[in-house]
Amino acid sequence: MSDYSMNKEDFCYACGNFPTGVTVTTVISKDGMPHGVTVSSFTSVSLDPPLVLVCIDHRSQIQDDLCVDQCFGVNILNQEQQELSRRFARNWADRFAGVEWYSGRAGVPVLNDATAVFECQIVTKVPAGDHVVIVGRVLYTSTSERLPLLYLRRSYGTEAYTSAKAQEQIAIVQAQGGTGRIPSETAL
Repeated sequence: MSDYSMNKEDFCYACGNFPTGVTVTTVISKDGMPHGVTVSSFTSVSLDPPLVLVCIDHRSQIQDDLCVDQCFGVNILNQEQQELSRRFARNWADRFAGVEWYSGRAGVPVLNDATAVFECQIVTKVPAGDHVVIVGRVLYTSTSERLPLLYLRRSYGTEAYTSAKAQEQIAIVQAQGGTGRIPSETAL
C-alpha cells in the first residue's frame, strides 16, 4: 500500500462540502443517567436486517456506555434544534439539563420534537482511525413531518437554504469564467 500524505485541513474542508443531517446519539449509562453526543456521521447500512451506523470520536466519554448488546438512540434533529446540537457537543455534565426527553420503547433517551428517531441495539464496534464505528440493529423508529437540521461548510441550514447557497456559489464560479463543476483531474 502506498503512503499518502493528506493535509488534515484540506481533508476537513473537502468533507465539509458534503451536507449532512445532524443527530444526537443517546444512551442510558450504567448508573441510570441519560447521556448524548452530537453526531453527523450517521447512515443506514442494511434493510434486511435493518442496520444503521454512527461514528463517534474514540475520546468521547459516551464510549464507556456504548457496549455490544447495549441499546442506543439516534435522534435526527429538526431545523429548529441548532441549540441542542451545540449543547450535546459541549460540556459533558450539563448536556441533558433542561432538555425535554422521554424514555423510548428500548429504554433509550428520545429527544422531544426530533425529525426521526432510531432505537437500536449495538451489533458491533469497529475502531477506525480516531473514531469508533458503531453498527446498530434498528429495533424501533418514529418520525415526524418536521424538516431536518442540516450542516454544510461549518454552518447549519435547511435543505432550501443549502440548495440556495450552492446555487449562489455556482453562479459566482460561473461569473468568474468557471463551469461550476469539479475539473475532471480532481474528481474522485
